[in-house]
Amino acid sequence: MSFDTTPAPAAWQDPADGEHYRVLLVEDDAGDALLVQEYLADTRLPHVLRWSRDLAAALADIAANPPDCVLLDLGLPDIVGVAAVEAIQAACPRAAVIVLTGLAEARSANAAVASGAQDYLVKGQVSTDLLDRTLRYAIHRKQAERAAAELRENQIHARENARLERGLLPTPLLRSAGVTVNSRYLPGRERALLGGDFLDVVQTPDGVVHAVIGDVSGHGPDEAALGVCLRITWRALVLAGHVGADLLDLLEQVLVAERPRTEMFATCTTVSIAADLRSASLLLAGHHEPLLCADGSAREVTAGFGPALGITPGRRRWQTTTLELPAAGALMMYTDGLIEGRSGPGLERLGAAGLIELIAAAPEPAVNSLLDHLVGTARTLNAGRHSDDLAILHLSWGQGPPVHRR
Repeated sequence: MSFDTTPAPAAWQDPADGEHYRVLLVEDDAGDALLVQEYLADTRLPHVLRWSRDLAAALADIAANPPDCVLLDLGLPDIVGVAAVEAIQAACPRAAVIVLTGLAEARSANAAVASGAQDYLVKGQVSTDLLDRTLRYAIHRKQAERAAAELRENQIHARENARLERGLLPTPLLRSAGVTVNSRYLPGRERALLGGDFLDVVQTPDGVVHAVIGDVSGHGPDEAALGVCLRITWRALVLAGHVGADLLDLLEQVLVAERPRTEMFATCTTVSIAADLRSASLLLAGHHEPLLCADGSAREVTAGFGPALGITPGRRRWQTTTLELPAAGALMMYTDGLIEGRSGPGLERLGAAGLIELIAAAPEPAVNSLLDHLVGTARTLNAGRHSDDLAILHLSWGQGPPVHRR
């Protein structure tokens, strides 16, 4: 048996959203169910009422028609007492629960409220006005509770991301005026401020500017935390004088020790720009080549390729590539979230060649305008079909005083 009650007059407006309240009555007594139906019909509540005789039927109804409010008898054929409240809440956390109880069950009703029910009504003492007020207040209290819980969750989320931001997006440690650093960072994870990509720039006392950009496999807080760990480890190792394949070997050892799952790995590119800005050394660990930008054009750098960190631990198969640099130019390092998205309505990916075309077509040559153009255009072309994290690290020289922006 189910009820579809006639809505209240059109003049009534729900203060929340103007829609009908969806009410589920869980009651095994047909007479009590009929009384509830009549009382609700006499209220000014715009509503739709459904009726289930036991918990099993109620759970099936909830799965198909999630209610705003559940009027729940504590003495059902298949469950009794507070356990019924807990079962309903587990099935539909968003619904307000109002317990229906007898005079002799006041203690159980109080226990039900303590377990999360919004209120209780004593059978035989229910009136139209009381039911109207209780139901509306219960639903609105539940909405307020959800809003407060979401606010707390967002606050915790913001604090967590602020801590990650300090770890993943540090201030470059530059000692001289030779290199300008610009970066961009966008996470792929919904509602996240940061993901598993990481980047850093450090200048050692000998004047060499060291940079890294990396991408931890997967998406989520574990990947972001591992990215922070790898970034901090890289900076500490560089400042301690480690370079080249030895640096990557130590970084891989830390990854293997710290990763929460054995299948996790990380790709990265490291660049060291000489103090005289005439050359740079590169190592690729499962990561694609950076772009060399000069004289208004860009090209991929040809460099030796090695395995990602954590794929074959201890093999040390990374090669150092030395690159001659123009008097003025830039190296642009990026993670695959920038180029693996779709390049239009078809299945084709943007790729490095498409990225180079975007650079050539950029309306503004200024670095920050260029990076914004690349990120915005790539995301527009992709139209949300690829959701990997995205990071860009742009190192330029011979073009004025150093600036860091992100």
